[in-house]
Amino acid sequence: MKDLSFEAQMLHVPYELPDAYGALSMPVYQSVAFEFDTAEAMEAAFCGRSSAHTYSRISNPTVQYFEQRVQRATGAFGVTALGSGMAAIFSSFMTCAFAGCNVVLSPHLFGNTYVLFRHTLEGFGVEPRFCNMSDPVEVASRIDGQTCALFLELISNPQMEVADIAALSDVCRKAGLPLIVDTTLVPFTAFSAADFGVDIELISSTKYISGGATSVGGLIVDYGRFDWSAHPILSRWGTNGRDAFSARLRREVHRNVGAYMSPQVASVQTLGLETLGIRFERQASTALELARRLRSTAGVASVNYSGLEEHPGYEISRRQFGDLPGAMLTFDLASRTACFDLINRVKMIRRATNLFDNRSLIIHPASTIYGSLSEDIRLAMDVRQETVRLSVGLETADDLYDDLSQAFGNF
Repeated sequence: MKDLSFEAQMLHVPYELPDAYGALSMPVYQSVAFEFDTAEAMEAAFCGRSSAHTYSRISNPTVQYFEQRVQRATGAFGVTALGSGMAAIFSSFMTCAFAGCNVVLSPHLFGNTYVLFRHTLEGFGVEPRFCNMSDPVEVASRIDGQTCALFLELISNPQMEVADIAALSDVCRKAGLPLIVDTTLVPFTAFSAADFGVDIELISSTKYISGGATSVGGLIVDYGRFDWSAHPILSRWGTNGRDAFSARLRREVHRNVGAYMSPQVASVQTLGLETLGIRFERQASTALELARRLRSTAGVASVNYSGLEEHPGYEISRRQFGDLPGAMLTFDLASRTACFDLINRVKMIRRATNLFDNRSLIIHPASTIYGSLSEDIRLAMDVRQETVRLSVGLETADDLYDDLSQAFGNF
C-alpha cells in the first residue's frame, strides 16, 4: 500500500494490545493502578525494564494511545501528553533549565508564558533574556555558555509576529543549543516542525486538537535530533545524548511534577485528532477571507494576519505554512473604547477567551490576558489597547462578517 495521508494515519493507528471487545475507539482506562502477575514483572515495570503501566500519574493506556497517534503524525522520537499547554512549557524547562542558566526568548509571548519566565522561573535562578527574534544577529549576541535553550512562539499571540524558524535553527546549531518552539497557532497538519529544525515542539492541545474546546491539554514533542551530550544539566541522561531530554522528562520531571493528562481528556482529544486537518482547513480559510474583507471595512484601522500580502512576515509565513497561517487574526480600531463597543455589540461571535473553538471568539487582549501587567510592560510587549483578537470558528465568512458589520454599524 502506498504511503497513507495524514487523515488516514490518524484513523488507523493500531492499539499496542488488542481490545478484548474489538472496540474501534480506544476505551477510557479510568484506573489509577494496574495489576501484575508476578513480583518480577512488577519490578521490571517500576524500574523501566518493561513498558507495562504501573500508575496513571506516570502512564495510562488511553493517554499513551493519544501520544502514539501524535507521534505517528509528527514522526517524533517521543511525545508526552500533559494537563495543559502551560504544563508542557513548565515541564520542558524543568527538564532542561537549571539555577544560574538563562533562556533566550522573544518578549512577544502569551501573557501567562511571559509571567512564567519573568517571575516564576526567574525566582528559581533562571534568567530570561528577551530579544528581537526577527534579528538572528541580535539573538546570537544574547547567547553564552550558560544559555540552556532558545524559546519562542511560532506566531506570537496577539502580536502576530512570524518567526523565521529555519534561520533561528541555524543560530542554535552554531551555538550548540536546542530550539524549543510553541507551535500552538499552526497545527502539525500545516507546519512540519522537524523540517525547519525545531528540536522540542510545545503545543496547547486545548486549541485545534481538542476538537472544539472539549478539554484542556498540552503536548511535548521531542524530535530526538539534538545532541544533549554537552548540555550542562542533560549531559548525564540518555545513552547517546539524543534521548536525554525525553529520558529526564519521563523518568524524573514528569513523574515528580504530576501533570500528566487524564485518560478522559486523552480520549476526547484522540477523537479531535481525527478531524484536525479538516477543521483547520475550514477555519484558516475563513480567517483569510475575513482578514481580506476587514481591510476595507469602515472603522478598522489595520488588520494583522500573516496571510495578507502587506504583513511584514508574509514571505516567511508562505514558506513555512503555505496559504493558511492559522485561524487567529487581530485588528486595530481607533481606541480602547471602540474595541469595547464592538465586542459588546456582536450577536453571534462569543465574548470569551481560548482559541480555535468551533465557535468564533472575540476578546480584548490588553484588558484581559495581559490585564494584570503594567501598561509599560504591555507596551514593551507590543500589546496595544486598540487591538481586538478574533479566533475564527466553523461559521461561514459571510456570517462572521455580517455580525462584525452590524457591530460596527456599517449596515
